[in-house]
Amino acid sequence: MHGLMPYLVVDDAAAAIRFYQEAFGAEVTLRLQGPGDAVGHAELTIPGSGPFALASEFPDMGLLGPKARGGTSVSIDLHVDDCDAFAARAAKAGATVETAPEDQFYGYRAARLIDPYGHRWLVGQKLEDLTNEEMQRRYEALLAGD
Repeated sequence: MHGLMPYLVVDDAAAAIRFYQEAFGAEVTLRLQGPGDAVGHAELTIPGSGPFALASEFPDMGLLGPKARGGTSVSIDLHVDDCDAFAARAAKAGATVETAPEDQFYGYRAARLIDPYGHRWLVGQKLEDLTNEEMQRRYEALLAGD
């Protein structure tokens, strides 16, 4: 099987697994317990989405999460059926709402969330189908301040 699977490194993998289960409804499909409290590798699936993996930080191997690195440059784009409900559930579980759900020029309602481990999630709900040309037109209008 070929595909792309985000692999997150977190400072407390056991707590992160519980957070993703509570906040995102994630299901654990594989968990390899590492030494002590460390999780060597875990795979989770969010209903209606593909899998993602996570592991504890292992500094000796250069594996550090966003908090240890001073932030992240990556956003994980997650498409959901109800952006508002998803963002509210995640916030209740401990996510920080960076931007509240709002209709976007590209035909989605979207919110930006930061999970307790420093990973940024762009959560979006499709509202309308747009052609590339219409999306470009709206983008240019946005940039022009229209």
